[in-house]
Amino acid sequence: MAKLSLFEKRRQRVRSKLRVQGGGRPRLSVHRTGRHIYAQVIDDSKGATVASASTNDKDVKAKSGGNIAAASEVGKRVAAAAKKAGVTSVVFDRGGFLFHGRVKALADAAREGGLEF
Repeated sequence: MAKLSLFEKRRQRVRSKLRVQGGGRPRLSVHRTGRHIYAQVIDDSKGATVASASTNDKDVKAKSGGNIAAASEVGKRVAAAAKKAGVTSVVFDRGGFLFHGRVKALADAAREGGLEF
């Protein structure tokens, strides 16, 4: 068995705690790279993605995807898409990423957009 990196250990730790605390709510999962940030609302009981948004979307693609402003825009878009699908309460899954910078900006914008977590 290969050793897990610190990032992978942190990701597993975060997700296992979310399963316990989630209470059956969908999770807002975030993934970021150097150039882009992605967010999706996942219903784990059905195994389906309810809503998603990223800096690769056609409307946002003209702007830079690697900054806080773009992350805020993605947060607003994923909140709007989730509300349109009937989801208002989620659990925030930051994956292995630390909660600051772009990840925090996305979370704050999603809260402003109407998602509760």
